[in-house]
Amino acid sequence: MKLIKASLTAALAGASALGLATAAPAPTLAQAARAQSAGTVPIDVWALRDVVDQVQLSPDGKHLLVRKVESREGEYILEIYATDDLSKPLRRLAADPMEILNARWISDNLIFGNAWQQVRESVKSQEENTRNFASYFYNLEKNKFQQIRGSFSVVTLLPDEPDKIVIAQGNSVTGGPGGDPLAAFRPRDFYKLDLTTGAQALILKGTRKYGNVTFDNKGNPRFAIGQDTDNTIKTYYRKPGDGSWTQFGPVYDQDSMENLYRFIGGFQGLAGFDPDNPSIGYIIDALNGEDKAALWEFNFDTGQFGKKLFQAEDADVLRAGFHSIPGNGKLAYAEYPGAKWERHWFDEDEKALYEALQQQIPHAHNLNITSRSRDGRRMIVNNSGPRDPGSFWLVKDGQLAKLGSRNPLINPDQLSDVKYIRYKARDGMMIPGYVTMPKGKGPFPLIVMPHGGPAVSEVVDYDEWGQLLANAGYMVLQPEYRMTVGFGKKHFDAGHNEHGYKMQDDKDDGALYLVEQGLADPDRIAMFGWSYGGYAALVAAAREDNIYQCAIAGAAVSRPEVWYRDVIGPGTPKAIDEWFQGRGVTKGFNPYANVDKVNIPLLMVHPEDDSRVLYYHFADYKKKFESLGKTGEFITLEDADHFYVTLMYSHQQQFYTKMLDYLANDCGPGGL
Repeated sequence: MKLIKASLTAALAGASALGLATAAPAPTLAQAARAQSAGTVPIDVWALRDVVDQVQLSPDGKHLLVRKVESREGEYILEIYATDDLSKPLRRLAADPMEILNARWISDNLIFGNAWQQVRESVKSQEENTRNFASYFYNLEKNKFQQIRGSFSVVTLLPDEPDKIVIAQGNSVTGGPGGDPLAAFRPRDFYKLDLTTGAQALILKGTRKYGNVTFDNKGNPRFAIGQDTDNTIKTYYRKPGDGSWTQFGPVYDQDSMENLYRFIGGFQGLAGFDPDNPSIGYIIDALNGEDKAALWEFNFDTGQFGKKLFQAEDADVLRAGFHSIPGNGKLAYAEYPGAKWERHWFDEDEKALYEALQQQIPHAHNLNITSRSRDGRRMIVNNSGPRDPGSFWLVKDGQLAKLGSRNPLINPDQLSDVKYIRYKARDGMMIPGYVTMPKGKGPFPLIVMPHGGPAVSEVVDYDEWGQLLANAGYMVLQPEYRMTVGFGKKHFDAGHNEHGYKMQDDKDDGALYLVEQGLADPDRIAMFGWSYGGYAALVAAAREDNIYQCAIAGAAVSRPEVWYRDVIGPGTPKAIDEWFQGRGVTKGFNPYANVDKVNIPLLMVHPEDDSRVLYYHFADYKKKFESLGKTGEFITLEDADHFYVTLMYSHQQQFYTKMLDYLANDCGPGGL
């Protein structure tokens, strides 16, 4: 780690509004751009990495931490400001030869974070990474970095012991930026770390049986979910001071497909504690055979569930939110997917605060208080939505000031609205979806853009790809097809063994619904997706009676039978094994085995160092495709990985330029 002593010249002037007068927001580039016409946004603007990526307030409210990038090809740095003087930073910090990946305040004076560095040229095996990772502390008072060997995560701060925190090691297969599907069951070791001496005291040694442990803010392990030797999943609880676990609730057999949603969804479990009664916790679960998960009280003294606090009609409760003042701990809301991240409020004071902020922040949509001082008088608010790529705001002494944006060069008037719809698939199942509406009057050319996963929860607020395409004149449909997490067990289970079949019908039926509504042109429809979405694009390219004029497949799984051997081991539970086989191995659609059926133009794009969908998926498919004389183009993103955070400016510029050119000129007769 090193300090940046010399002042750097920002390549993007106005990338951050830090330096504003605290009485009112200073103009940003985005605000200045409003004087310009709300026309097409240049690709160079879309291709930027997030300019201001993170802003956080120290617990005492005296300092701001900012993670930002200052040039197109630059690396992220940290700046620290005094909140009473935002005219210039107190510190500018870099991690040369590594890059700062993340940072957070863990006390009034200490910052904890992780850094990474690319050290390998290629990916050799599944989930391998071309980067090395390290954890660090930075002491603001001493102006000193301290590196920790290994990669750690902060589990909980300890308000009663401000010089100590609980940390964990061993959560992920790589420590990388992508989600680890089995992270919940990978053993983690938990330590109490002394921030003054650096000494680590082991609290709990991780095992598969207690693979996912939740601590309270006193440093006590209270709740665990783990995998037993008989391939069952069990839940356990402890009271403070207990030295052993008590098993409670149903036992879930991992060999049974009936329980697959619980394992793959990963959101059911302990969400927090009642600060006034440590015997009461809050658990998200689907009890009594219900389809949608709800938020429940749980009594740690009796080991029994209490009252149901909230359940949504059309979606699972996916998380609980708590009071924004550090240490308060009061349950504030339950959150679930809908037109945006919807909230059912329990705390009227927090609700009133959020409503006041929504009235004052332009284009308020998905709004969160991300950090707040202990006295509650200062806070950082983050907003993102269809008209806001992501903005950061400081509330100080009752006044609101904008600090920066993830993309300050985009005029909100250039962005498009997103509408939430629910439509009926051909078998009668209701499918949620999000439609990004371009400017003008329809019917529009349509891009169907399925999310990756496929078992993830997607709520569209600001989606760069969707907005890029809408800005170019395309309507974009993002269907929450069956197997999407967050819309109940039946919605998930209906996708079993339906990769390329009913899951694909859901996407086509959404497009046809928009045609019926007079919004989409039936002769100008394409599919574009990444990861599983790329797989779906390959399926679309080979469908009979095709409704698409072309397909764009990014980081696509094309050889599921080879991929299956990469990800499945001898100890894999039967239900997980069967789920993977249903993704085109023994059941479901295999794109590589059906290359000869491709009947529309195809563009494939793949990261060279993809650790989630290895490069052979691209190389093998390309070789077979070209041997059959099919019409298509193939683009490699050199040195890129699967995940968005690894896509640099040059990668995105190359990708976006090619995609828009392909759609306009090569997507079916005359282009889309």
